[in-house]
Amino acid sequence: MIVAGFGFRSSAAESSLADALAQAAQGLAPDLPDLIAVPADKAAAPALTALAARLGVPVRAVTGAELAAPSTPTRSPRILARYGTGSVAEGAALAAAGPGARLLSPRRISADRRATCALAIAGETP
Repeated sequence: MIVAGFGFRSSAAESSLADALAQAAQGLAPDLPDLIAVPADKAAAPALTALAARLGVPVRAVTGAELAAPSTPTRSPRILARYGTGSVAEGAALAAAGPGARLLSPRRISADRRATCALAIAGETP
């Protein structure tokens, strides 16, 4: 399972999210993702629900504790202070992908700088 984690401003449009996803998915299989993950306070954002509907994938709301649990390669002091993680996109993707998950693509930023996306793949199951 491949999870697209998003972080975005309230002013982000569906096109902002789609661009961030395209940046993160460059060079990877075109049928991504299987799931979208975002902080719980962003799960009902119209731009996000429109993208999820267009892609035909579910959205998983990640709690604050889940978001802060994984270690992320990106370390934004502002985001760390607000969300307890260095990157909302990376933290959401890793948390939703579950134990043993790893990043396929670290946080990528949309051209309009309103959205970020990271891709994680679920860990191997025994």
